[in-house]
This record gives sequence, C-alpha cells and structure tokens, in this order.
Amino acid sequence: MDQDVRDMARSGLQYVTVMVVEDNANMRNVLRTVLQLIGVGSIVTASDGREALEMLRTRTVDILMVDWEMKPLDGLEMIRAIRMVPDHPNRFTPIIMVSAHSEVERVKQARDAGVNEFLVKPISAK
Repeated sequence: MDQDVRDMARSGLQYVTVMVVEDNANMRNVLRTVLQLIGVGSIVTASDGREALEMLRTRTVDILMVDWEMKPLDGLEMIRAIRMVPDHPNRFTPIIMVSAHSEVERVKQARDAGVNEFLVKPISAK
C-alpha cells in the first residue's frame, strides 16, 4: 500500500460513513474497494437514485458519492431532490459526483445542483 493511502487510513476515516450510489455493480465494487483501502469505516451502497433517496429518509451519511447517469432517477435529479427539501436530513451532506463525462458544462450543472466535488472516471486510490 502506498504511503499516501496509509496516511489517509490513519486520518479518522474509520469514523466516516459514505454512501455510494452507482448503477453499475462493477463500478460500485471498485468504489467500495477504494474507500475500504483508504480506511473509510462504513460504506453503504444503492443501485440508483431512487433507492438512495429511499434509504436516506431514515439515515444520515457523512459523504455521498453519486454517479451521474443512472435510471430511473439519475444522479443530478437525486442531488436536486436532496438539496431542495428544507428539512431533508442530508441536505448539507457533502456530495461527490462521479462521472465519465468531464465537459465544463456538465461540471457547472453539477455544481449548480449542489455538488461539492467532481470525480472523473476511471478512478484510483490516489
């Protein structure tokens, strides 16, 4: 394991809960593995935006990692649904958009919807 990854694992991430919302099972597993490698303590997954919204009614998470292109509810629609509800328990949760598309216009759309960071696929632990 790389020294940077070991340092992250000792940085308190064992107390963090991340929800990964990704419709592709392989990518969901990649994201889960990377999060485990850097020491994230709790990882919850959902296979689409609708499932994630249902889960988020009854639980809070520290970080959301959301794929853009999903059906029936895509990541951007899901994020808007969270950010626009004044009493949503995850309204101010940091959100990382994960997408293979890195066009400036898409990044701006994500930012305007309430995304805090934009991660372009493919990803690595670094």
